[in-house]
Amino acid sequence: MSDSVAIASILLALLIGAISPGPSFVLVVRNAIGLSRRDGIATALGMGLGGILFSGVALAGLYSLLTAVSWLYVTLKIIGGAYLVFLATKIWRSASAPLVIDNLARTASRGLRHSFWIGVATQLSNPKTAIVYGSIFASLLPQHPPLWCYLVMPPLVFIVESGWYMVVALCFSSKAPRDLYLRSKKTLDRFAAGIIAALGVHLVFSTYGMKS
Repeated sequence: MSDSVAIASILLALLIGAISPGPSFVLVVRNAIGLSRRDGIATALGMGLGGILFSGVALAGLYSLLTAVSWLYVTLKIIGGAYLVFLATKIWRSASAPLVIDNLARTASRGLRHSFWIGVATQLSNPKTAIVYGSIFASLLPQHPPLWCYLVMPPLVFIVESGWYMVVALCFSSKAPRDLYLRSKKTLDRFAAGIIAALGVHLVFSTYGMKS
């Protein structure tokens, strides 16, 4: 796998992970509906900053570790692939469950800055996000990435994370797209689960190919 393809695969995997409903998704939806569209967008930007911090930690920590211990690189690829399959299973099983968003009554916004930092805090405190980033970077990051990977990855991660949550904020602050998503939630969630599972299986079997 070339470096460019690896980076594209990481970004695609992060996008799929962001799409799967979780605390970050629910918070953006809550702020977009309960506060305002601008608050939803500010929260989305906070999610993007959280993504930059996660990707920076993953890049800085994994590079030195993986270059020094090659067997750990293989082990983390297997664990990462297995976790993605596990995550896909959870998304598939919960696809038919309704999306529960409490306290959607409109309240006074405490300011866009507050919404932004709530987004950052939610992203950084979400264990699912930390595990997803660790698994994806460990599984897909080249063992000896070139310097340009470190330069382009953080801003691209920001675009993926904040871009997706901006779409969520814009959609859920409008009635028709919100109703369309809620009607199609089961199908969309299971489609995302299938892609995540396929990626995880591919990672595990490609790792066995490296070892043989």
